[in-house]
Amino acid sequence: MDIKVDARGKACPKPVIMTKKELDKIKEGVVVTIVDNEVAKNNVSKLANSLGYEYEVNKISDDEFHIIITKGEETVCADIDSSSNFKDLTIAFASDTMGKGSEELGKILIKSFIYTLTEATPYPKTLIFYNGGVHLTCEGSEVLEDLKKLEEEGVEIISCGTCLDFFNKKDKVMVGEISNMYTIYEKLKNPNNTVTIS
Repeated sequence: MDIKVDARGKACPKPVIMTKKELDKIKEGVVVTIVDNEVAKNNVSKLANSLGYEYEVNKISDDEFHIIITKGEETVCADIDSSSNFKDLTIAFASDTMGKGSEELGKILIKSFIYTLTEATPYPKTLIFYNGGVHLTCEGSEVLEDLKKLEEEGVEIISCGTCLDFFNKKDKVMVGEISNMYTIYEKLKNPNNTVTIS
């Protein structure tokens, strides 16, 4: 029996995450994801392609697409290490928004990015927050619940003490630990496993 994922009305990246979760549950079989827009259709198709699974797209109407993904028993995804929940990766957050341009959009993007981290494995080993990024780990942050979930899963979360002092927020930290620039340098010094979000 095919597994159906009804992702209609779901904002990016939820259709992709919902599909990936169902694919991860099965050794082989068919997952049919239903979406209601071209962007979601394209993103789910790209997921199937990146994982090396066969797929086809059926357009039911202008606002309904069925992406039929077939997972074979022998399919192997090269970039996923199934023996570990973690990837040797440090993600640094230099701001409480993502990208330049609209601050409002930047806040939406950072929220979506951190939510995606909670839903996609393997998890990064470490998240570092400095400069304006420390606001994300403090009281009032819209991503606190997601960060707490990541911490519970074993992700190391570090906020820069100097930055917290500058913003007068050291007593407002709600998740992770407060650390110093030496520790941050040690975590960031390998450019091959570090991604900076700013």
